[in-house]
Amino acid sequence: MTGKTINRRNFLLSGAAASSLVQGTAKSAPETLSKILTRPIPRTEELLPVIGLGTWRTFDVGNDSSARNPLKFVLHEFVQAGGSVVDSSPMYGSAESVVGHLAEHLHLTSKLFLATKVWTTGQAAGEQQMQESLDRFKTESVDLMQVHNLLDTVTHMETMQRWKQDGKIRYTGLSHYHSGGYAKMSQLMRQFKPDFIQINYSLLSTEAEQEIFPLAQKLGIAVLVNRPYEAGKLFSKVKGKALPEWASEFECNSWGQFFLKFIIAHPAVTCVIPGTSKVKHVQDNLAAGRGLLPSKHHLSMMREYFKR
Repeated sequence: MTGKTINRRNFLLSGAAASSLVQGTAKSAPETLSKILTRPIPRTEELLPVIGLGTWRTFDVGNDSSARNPLKFVLHEFVQAGGSVVDSSPMYGSAESVVGHLAEHLHLTSKLFLATKVWTTGQAAGEQQMQESLDRFKTESVDLMQVHNLLDTVTHMETMQRWKQDGKIRYTGLSHYHSGGYAKMSQLMRQFKPDFIQINYSLLSTEAEQEIFPLAQKLGIAVLVNRPYEAGKLFSKVKGKALPEWASEFECNSWGQFFLKFIIAHPAVTCVIPGTSKVKHVQDNLAAGRGLLPSKHHLSMMREYFKR
């Protein structure tokens, strides 16, 4: 690394510090000395780390041991560095099964906040799909079950409320990934008042600020944020560019942290779930949840920077 050129591929910690962090004994790197920021789930005040882990594409590796092995270190490092929220879906190929297998192998299942989704129509099909998710996770219950893309929400919310009473899920949720679903999301938030919503939000897609976030705060709904990097588009926009010098004012050391700190600076956001299959990216992501967050002034500068 030369000068101030910092991007997603630049590993922030020295080799020694990184090695000790994997073993849970890091003492020298400043980012490992402070705990990750947490936010309360409004309905229960249960605290969640603001940086989670998404599994779309990255954990869909099937039974290929050579592909699963690196993910074992990713999941271990994620928990070791303070993370807990892992979001998956039966629509993500083998991701649920891979998470379940690795978590059991590493004895981490009880340390994870497991979130998944249902995406089908009809009560019987929904219950079957949800049960299959539990089986893949190798657990008798999950922390959060979400209606994916708002498909057959009325049916699935009824089932989820019953499962919640039976102790098979702890929280109910609704999820979408695009502003085209915001009108329906708002309507269903008012109708069902779920414990969580999951929605997209980033420096390139800020529409959730207009109605979704204020409504979530008003109704006491926790917010998970997906697509924080816009499937890599944000990194493409800053390729070869140095971080603005003023980013150091909120303890930002990489573009990945820049994008994540923008998101978690919004008070409505409970947790953001970037996906990755690399340990160094897990460490970088979680570092975004430590230290200072951008002020209102900084947020304005971040927006203006991307407009230019």
